[in-house]
Amino acid sequence: MAEVSDWTERHRPSSERQLEGNEVQRRKIRSWLDEWQSGMPRKKALLLVGPPGVGKTSVARAIAQDMGWNVIELNASDARNAAAIRKVATHGSTHRSLFHNPDVKKQRTLVLIDEVDHLSGGLRKVSQSRIENAMQGEDSKGNAVTLKGDSGGKAELLSLLAETRQPVILACNEIMGLWGSGSSWSSTRDRFTRHLQTITFERASNEALRRIARRVLREEQLKFDDAAIEALVASNPGDLRALVRDLQVLSSTADGAITKEMVDSQAYAGRRDTSEGVFPGLDKLYRSNDAQEAVRIGRSIEKTPPDMINWIHWNNSSLFPRKESIQRGNRSLSIASKMYMGQFRSTAHRSWYWSGQLASLSASVTNTVPFESRIYPSYPNFLRRGSSRTRPSILKRLSEQTGMSNAALRDEMLPLLTAMLKDSPVLGDSQDFALSFKFGFTSEEHASLAGLPLTRRATKKMMSDYDEAYELLLSSKEFQPIEPELEPELEIKEQLDEENDDSSSPPGQMKLF
Repeated sequence: MAEVSDWTERHRPSSERQLEGNEVQRRKIRSWLDEWQSGMPRKKALLLVGPPGVGKTSVARAIAQDMGWNVIELNASDARNAAAIRKVATHGSTHRSLFHNPDVKKQRTLVLIDEVDHLSGGLRKVSQSRIENAMQGEDSKGNAVTLKGDSGGKAELLSLLAETRQPVILACNEIMGLWGSGSSWSSTRDRFTRHLQTITFERASNEALRRIARRVLREEQLKFDDAAIEALVASNPGDLRALVRDLQVLSSTADGAITKEMVDSQAYAGRRDTSEGVFPGLDKLYRSNDAQEAVRIGRSIEKTPPDMINWIHWNNSSLFPRKESIQRGNRSLSIASKMYMGQFRSTAHRSWYWSGQLASLSASVTNTVPFESRIYPSYPNFLRRGSSRTRPSILKRLSEQTGMSNAALRDEMLPLLTAMLKDSPVLGDSQDFALSFKFGFTSEEHASLAGLPLTRRATKKMMSDYDEAYELLLSSKEFQPIEPELEPELEIKEQLDEENDDSSSPPGQMKLF
């Protein structure tokens, strides 16, 4: 057999004794797999969550190999639509082991599906006939049948978790990628977690990195000094896969030994991007209660200072349990927003820096109640361009009433309106129609601003109540909705044009000269 050229595969742990780091998480996985030896656990699947390169799938494969089990694996490079998942995973998990050995007792087949956060689409199912035809490659008439992309993949995955008779392990980097970023993400989460036990992995410790580096170099028969190992560890964010790749790159230029100078030179040539995805970054940020730590985490999140202000403002109202914390956070965010406006003056370098730091502090030290369980930040709805079929009408209505541009409305006014209409234990209330009545919103526009799915029965009931209440209010002589107003300069200009123009212009058109 040809020698494996990729060191990450060549030195992948083949047994649990070769694993490093995340000891608590490994014990949980081992305990769960042991339950399969004697029967079937209550939660028939695991969801391993953590940054790339920390050994999530390596742990699962190594333990399964120690137990003498077979592994069926799907990753992001494979087709993962409904037909592919059913053909490979569902058939292997609902029957006896694909490679069942009758002489081996309690033999299982572990179904391992990596990077499930990259499965696109919702939970809409594909028809059974299409799945069966796609698995066969053609329909009854001999026409070729295929499923594009990830069609029906999530729905089939959910079906797999409910019906499996074999252990299933899912792995992902960002858990919100699996739940989805739409308004129905919590419903998706609840449907999956009925069958899932979630285990969160952490980045490897420095000591674990040292042990792995030494083991790999000894197996490759390369000499090294302790200073080189320390330099490697210092430049690594806890990514085991990246560490092994660095060693492979260094070995290509090493003359029998790896030195600190070589490591320093490689680190200088290309610094590894240690930025963090927004959802795991926000999870860490909201848990921090130290100002320096909050600033450090805020800098690592892949968002610019103005984006951070919007994200923190949106999530504070739903995540903070106390009104006082929301108010403290809003004061800091208000200052951050004013400082950011300094980019248009001569203080841009200071405004950019401080606006980002104050946004980070608004999400952490302003909250006096520590988060004990996992938190779920959400994507700001007002940043989703065209996400709602009523959004253009909302922007048009507000623009006519305020004279603001669409960009200014998205950045400044929609966040305030959504915060006041989105259901929250301390701030917003979608059942309070007064503000929407004042702006003359329709029931659909009100529901859209409140972040409610228009197809839900509860939303339709609320919209019906809104329409009835609005009709009663309009019949009242005391109610006066906000009327669109022209800017004074524009109104004067139109009057002058009418006086100086003998010919009539087309309706809605102004004569400039």
